Amino acid sequence: MTGSSDTDEVSTEHSSVSTWMQALGTATGNPGGGAASGLMLAIAAGLTAMVAGYTRATHVAEDASGQDENGSKAEATIAALRARAEARSELALRLADEDAHASRAFGSAFRLPAGVERDEAIRAASIEAAAASARLGEHAVDAIDDLAWLTVHGNPALIADVAVAIGALRAAITGARTNVSFDLGSVRSAHASLEEVRADEPRLWELVPVFDRALERIDRLAASIDPEAAPTDAAS
Repeated sequence: MTGSSDTDEVSTEHSSVSTWMQALGTATGNPGGGAASGLMLAIAAGLTAMVAGYTRATHVAEDASGQDENGSKAEATIAALRARAEARSELALRLADEDAHASRAFGSAFRLPAGVERDEAIRAASIEAAAASARLGEHAVDAIDDLAWLTVHGNPALIADVAVAIGALRAAITGARTNVSFDLGSVRSAHASLEEVRADEPRLWELVPVFDRALERIDRLAASIDPEAAPTDAAS
């Protein structure tokens, strides 16, 4: 979540893709990497909803008990998954804008004159920035189960779209993990040690390995479908 701007000219939730991308390419940091992570989560969720929309009960394989799910149960499962993904896509855009707001406060704190007020502002802004990235990352982790379900039960004709969604979700969690870690580390600019940060913010600190484990799971998912999603690559 590095960089900031005092202006609020663009919104991940409300601006056009073209306007947002132009803003992303400017040297303001608004939007920046945190907002981009939110956008990647929205893309992953949108693709998840799309694949679910193309999936029917006839695509659903045997469940863990070895019994075929009946049609009504399968359709209900698919509908619930699709609803979660659609809601997650909308939420991700709001979280991206929350991240941008926290990023502006983060940058403003570092522009203050040296002194106690600056140190306090840096500490507060760093923790809030980390918390904003953590919220985004936790919602991204929650999305893994639905994508994992689609790798097994989704319409096989859309397996490449599942692979793209997995890649987008990986980018979202990577961004959240890095920003949480970086923002917590930035508290050192307020003359605090990492040990003090860890003691004061144990929940945020402990999310970093949670995100690491999530990335490992995503990588396993990607590897599991690669022979179907990219068969020519697998054969090379």
